[in-house]
Amino acid sequence: MAVLLAVVLLLWAKWWPYAQRVVTLAGSHTWTGSNVLGAGGVLPGDPPSWRAATSFTTAYLASVWQALVAALLISAAVQALVPRTWLLRVLDRPGRVRSAAAGGLLSTPSMMCTCCSAPVVVTLRRQGVPVSAAVAWWLGNPLLNPAVLVFLALVAPWQWTTTRLVVGIAVVVGGAALVGWIAERRRVTEVTPPADEPDDGRSTVRRFLVALSRLSIVLVPEYLVVVLLIGAFRGWLFPLGAASAGVLAVVVAAVVGTLLVLPTAGEIPVLQGLALAGATAGPVGALLVTLPAVSIPGIVMVGRAVGWRATAATTGIVVLGGLAGAALLTLL
Repeated sequence: MAVLLAVVLLLWAKWWPYAQRVVTLAGSHTWTGSNVLGAGGVLPGDPPSWRAATSFTTAYLASVWQALVAALLISAAVQALVPRTWLLRVLDRPGRVRSAAAGGLLSTPSMMCTCCSAPVVVTLRRQGVPVSAAVAWWLGNPLLNPAVLVFLALVAPWQWTTTRLVVGIAVVVGGAALVGWIAERRRVTEVTPPADEPDDGRSTVRRFLVALSRLSIVLVPEYLVVVLLIGAFRGWLFPLGAASAGVLAVVVAAVVGTLLVLPTAGEIPVLQGLALAGATAGPVGALLVTLPAVSIPGIVMVGRAVGWRATAATTGIVVLGGLAGAALLTLL
């Protein structure tokens, strides 16, 4: 039942819209999506304002609301309908690298952005899934999204696609395994999931509704507040140094990319705009990895479930992945 629900939701929110986009891009080889960071006419360096906050939030939610609804329903279904033993058998593999690889592989069909995948990460941890697998699922959704890789191949230089894939695999598998090691070394408290309840129709519906209500009441309000704040301050968070050259510009781009929140494939118009403005390969390569991988709203949502040290380590690894992306794209 959970698999059927996930397939229907992903078909509605992801697979069918992306299939249509691929057909369009195959004919035009031109990206037509707008840059959500410029919604409301906000420019780099503009001061924070309520107009900037609301225009960004409106544009962002218009792009992600289907994926967010799907993520909440899938999260509740995983908690209520998926047997915990099956979930652990798939994701709790011997060794952190194998668990991370399993989490990364399982993430590829869902194709969510970092924020929309966060509710599922919270549920995975509540069900006892190890940190390495949960983090790999979180990072794998945006970094190894097969639709975005196809989009990049159709509208961007081949070096962009190669950089995203190579560095993405390294960050998702190697990085998540390292975060799992850090979590164990720092003795992050493992979640003890509740005992399974009898599997009858009434209790299943009750568990589903309770899980959905808890996710919606706790995660959605804090998510919206943080998105509003990012929208308000985005004029200051723009990668202002990305059009410059040098190591400092690369570092700034790598760090700033972990703060901003974008819908799936939202990094493509941002990077194309920077390239047209004269950005060098270094900052573009850094943002190619860090812009989709994590964001402040996603960090806030998964922090309690994954552990704040593990979440900070994940963010740091993504920044390092951004630096690796800058180096690889420059070499290519």
